[in-house]
Amino acid sequence: MQQEHPDADVEVWAQDEQRLGLKPVLRRAWFAWYEPAVAPMCWRFEWFWLDGFGCPQTGQTDWWLMPRVNTETFGRGLQDFAQHFGIGAKKHIVLGLDQARWHTTKKLKVPEGIHLVFLPPYSPELQPAERLWPLTNAAIANTYFATIAELEEAICHRCEELLKRPDFIRGLTQFHWWPTVDAA
Repeated sequence: MQQEHPDADVEVWAQDEQRLGLKPVLRRAWFAWYEPAVAPMCWRFEWFWLDGFGCPQTGQTDWWLMPRVNTETFGRGLQDFAQHFGIGAKKHIVLGLDQARWHTTKKLKVPEGIHLVFLPPYSPELQPAERLWPLTNAAIANTYFATIAELEEAICHRCEELLKRPDFIRGLTQFHWWPTVDAA
């Protein structure tokens, strides 16, 4: 990519989505033997999607909440991502992502400067962005949310915290084989 665009900055990022809803994220927890282990639940089927972009080399992240996943919302997420990071003629992003239907359709409008690279099917272990989900789930595990707005607020707060921890993100997502780009 750097050879094709010698005057541009090139970065390699990863992207993935996670569905979050009022059905709780349950995790193991320590309790005294005489206390009952209780995790309140709300069995309503309401959810939203969290779109996570991460750069394993720098530890930068970008988050986008979506009401649903489809070609249109993913395209808007890419547009927002490109605008936020100034992607275009002078900055190119190679974006590694899975082969979800809304990622591979020809109807998807990919902004200038973003180059999609698809990982092999059924291989979440190859996706650095998969490692972001335990971090976002930590803020909501074993917690009851009465409304989807409360859950969104908690996730937004957690994503804001993660934006401030690039070294931590880099340590989790920079696989030894993930491509790096030398600074020009």
